[in-house]
Amino acid sequence: MPSFTHLPDLALRGHGGAVVAASDEAFAEKEALIRPGRPEFRPATFGGKGQVYDGWETRRRREPGHDWALVRLGLPGVIRGVVVDTAWFTGNHPSSASVEAAEVAGHPTPAELAGAAWTEIVPRSPLSGDAAHPFEVTGERRWTHVRLNIFPDGGVARLRVHGEPRADLSVYEGLGLDLAAMANGGLVTACSDAFYSEPHHVIAPGLPRHQAEGWETARRRDGGNDWLVIRLAGRGLIRVAEIDTTHLLHNAPAAVTLTGLDGDREVELLPTTPLLPDTPHRFRLSHTEPVERVRVDIHPDGGLARVRLLGTLA
Repeated sequence: MPSFTHLPDLALRGHGGAVVAASDEAFAEKEALIRPGRPEFRPATFGGKGQVYDGWETRRRREPGHDWALVRLGLPGVIRGVVVDTAWFTGNHPSSASVEAAEVAGHPTPAELAGAAWTEIVPRSPLSGDAAHPFEVTGERRWTHVRLNIFPDGGVARLRVHGEPRADLSVYEGLGLDLAAMANGGLVTACSDAFYSEPHHVIAPGLPRHQAEGWETARRRDGGNDWLVIRLAGRGLIRVAEIDTTHLLHNAPAAVTLTGLDGDREVELLPTTPLLPDTPHRFRLSHTEPVERVRVDIHPDGGLARVRLLGTLA
């Protein structure tokens, strides 16, 4: 898969995404489009509407037109790529699909979104059955919603919308916030290792349900240590660091170090500090200099469930 798939999925249900409307969902519900994880399939599992699918499936159209699903991004932002996955749909997948995007402020209803200014970000492209179709997206515009169009009908298992979050931080003016949070525009820009799970999980919304929803590295054999770099939502002063090892029982790091980066300048935020397994740790920081990025070093390896960096924008 292309490199953009390592970026956060802006539409994921766990990131606050929602399928707010669809033209039809006669065979399988629209909400499945943004579920986490790979689609599942159990053959010969029939319900009142036919074979049960882990995806969105519309009826066979007998009139002109095409089907569509409207998705609110849980993380508004710049879209770098889209994956339309027809996993397990073979004789009932669409022949082609396109994707449009829009930026609409506030909390618009489906009726209001229907009249929005939509821009095509993925032109109509052919689809095959039981396959993931990646489409790179160019441009630097911020989007809040996407619309998947399928031609003429059929089933799609998952829609992944990968990109960089761009939050509206005006609501936090004069207030504190989590400067690292993906929901606020934070992004993991580099890491030493992502063997077991993606590093951007550590700044995802909510709490992990199990260790795979955090970041975990392979076992190091070279005497070094693992690390990641978080680009903050904005240049800011960090007051509290939360380092959470929940669900990491025998693979938590022995210690953590936090270093602030501001241009070419480095600022010690937290010296090397021991960590416990399966524990949320909170550290009050005493530095007085704002930073743009934070390097999180874990010693020597292991995993983190979440990293929260609470402070104020500079």
